[in-house]
Amino acid sequence: MHLLHFNPMYKERVWGGCGLAKHLDRSLPDGKVIGESWEIVDREDAQSVVKGGPFAGMSLRELLVENAPAILGPKADGSRPFPILVKWLDCQERLSLQVHPPARVALDLGGEPKTECWYIAHASPEASLIVGLKKSVTREGFEVALRDHTAEACVHRFPVESGDSILVESGRLHAIDGGNMILEIQQNSDTTYRVYDWGRLGLDGRSRQLHIDASLKSIDFEDFEPAPLRRQAGEQTLADCSEFRIRKFEWAAGDALDLPAGREARLLHLVSGEVQEKTSDTMLEIGGNYLQPYQAECRLVAKSSAVLLVTDRF
Repeated sequence: MHLLHFNPMYKERVWGGCGLAKHLDRSLPDGKVIGESWEIVDREDAQSVVKGGPFAGMSLRELLVENAPAILGPKADGSRPFPILVKWLDCQERLSLQVHPPARVALDLGGEPKTECWYIAHASPEASLIVGLKKSVTREGFEVALRDHTAEACVHRFPVESGDSILVESGRLHAIDGGNMILEIQQNSDTTYRVYDWGRLGLDGRSRQLHIDASLKSIDFEDFEPAPLRRQAGEQTLADCSEFRIRKFEWAAGDALDLPAGREARLLHLVSGEVQEKTSDTMLEIGGNYLQPYQAECRLVAKSSAVLLVTDRF
């Protein structure tokens, strides 16, 4: 068994563009404003399909039903969804101000918790993120700002550069400004509560739905001015939480990494450069996201300077 690669699923978004074509050499649907590419997903309404190899054409769900121990380990339950969802986000304009519910709140609201990590693969010179609240902002003050359309004054906005990252835990208020192309690695969830949308209209020319009550129940109002993780050369841990661990490797040509079989399943994300998987003699695609099954041996060798992320402990 070798690395599994999947066909991307492109999603039109009002804030999207053509950055995936520019930076990842993707062929995008004509006439569509593409904001998201779902790279690895196992949900009732969205299924990744294997691209090439002996399992070509099979969905991730089918793979797990038939081969869960080989893919996720001997104790894996093939009836459970794959725990991680991976996306590319092309944010040409600012996204809505939103929140994902913490587990204790999600249960009451009928949603799913979602902790996610953003890796900034490409950032324009003036790119920024909005994460958390400004110091001293209260729930009462935030509610007043929503009514007065002054919510922007309450949120924590900071500049970012390519190679930065931040962990956005469930309950953390957030938005992505325009000029960011982001690799998002998250819990398998699609619950988002939109609390403010900057007065913007959707692709249909109408105001997009807001979820004020659910958002206010979900927001952590003691989450003040979190700091991003700034790029460091070499190996760097980007996230280490109960949902997953993400490590970044910045390599020069000839650098290598052995990921042995029989320990755990892993996800590999090639952000830039040329990397070869020697066991199967496969060149990874830039922007490609791969599942290394539990039973698969993997030896990665950089053929040029490269940036690779590895997600495990899920």
